[in-house]
Amino acid sequence: MPRRKLRSQGEVVERSRALGDELRVALAKLPDDDQAVVDAVWRGEALGTLLWALQLLELPAYDEPFDAEEVAAVQLDDADLRPGDEIELERDSARLWHWRARTTSLQAAGALELPERYATFDQLIAATAMRGYEQGVLPAPMRGDFRAYGKVYRHLAPEQHAEAHSIAVERHHALNWLCGAGQTWDDVPLDT
Repeated sequence: MPRRKLRSQGEVVERSRALGDELRVALAKLPDDDQAVVDAVWRGEALGTLLWALQLLELPAYDEPFDAEEVAAVQLDDADLRPGDEIELERDSARLWHWRARTTSLQAAGALELPERYATFDQLIAATAMRGYEQGVLPAPMRGDFRAYGKVYRHLAPEQHAEAHSIAVERHHALNWLCGAGQTWDDVPLDT
């Protein structure tokens, strides 16, 4: 993706406050299977990512969600936005994790065409995993694939894939917004 101007620290703090308010309200309603509540709890991943960018939390691996209660409790007083290069690198990582999750979904639906230079999806995934590792945005591949939940990504159970997909989407959204994509929070593109 093209490099854009990062959002200001003030914008990131303001967005974090709004997401934190939504998350606290949603957590107070749990257990509730209302889609709005579920969506607000998942946006805690985006909030956690913004808090990472503000150097207030550590970013878990892409197969480990943030603890929603911990994220909701973070105070924004000592926020200090990370350097742009660190944020851009993490955005590249989130985009690749989102790509891997989306590829699995599209492949399962038979809706994905293989680029001509690859004979199989496994080759495409292996090349992407290795390139991401060499660029420092992915962990070392495991048997030619992304490593998640202690195993090869293509062997994830449906629940694990769903969780990994949700984590990647929310973090990708937050980092793209932070990097200036979209006019507002609600229109951030998530191209992979």
